[in-house]
Amino acid sequence: MEKVLQDVGNLLLNSIPTLILFIFLVLAYQLLIQKPLSRVLALRRGKTSGAVDAANEAISAADAKAEEYANKLRHARAEIFHLREQRQREWAAERDRQVDAARKKAQQHVLEVRLSLDAEADETRKTLVGQADVLADQVVRAVLPAVAGGTR
Repeated sequence: MEKVLQDVGNLLLNSIPTLILFIFLVLAYQLLIQKPLSRVLALRRGKTSGAVDAANEAISAADAKAEEYANKLRHARAEIFHLREQRQREWAAERDRQVDAARKKAQQHVLEVRLSLDAEADETRKTLVGQADVLADQVVRAVLPAVAGGTR
């Protein structure tokens, strides 16, 4: 057993330089590689997440601009539609005025023609009434014998 303890002691004693070298390598790795690498990765992560954040902000700003343009476009379309309806109402009102004017003119013309025809008919009636006696005499003379005052 003493031999085993002596061998373990020798092993431990011989492993001290390896242990020191291992600790030195771990410390050197920490100082030379791990810390700079962690710093670079953190910086890279910061820039990447910053770029992603900036991209998200740019997307949000673009969405807001697109919404603003869509609202302006909707407003412009509504205004154009309103102006078009207003013009159509104005045109319809003008057409109605012209139709009314033409109707009144036609009614006036019809009234004038009717009055003219009525006057002509009255004149013709007066003429016929005035000639009725003459025609009655001619009919009587044509129908009745000469004795009764006819022409036969």
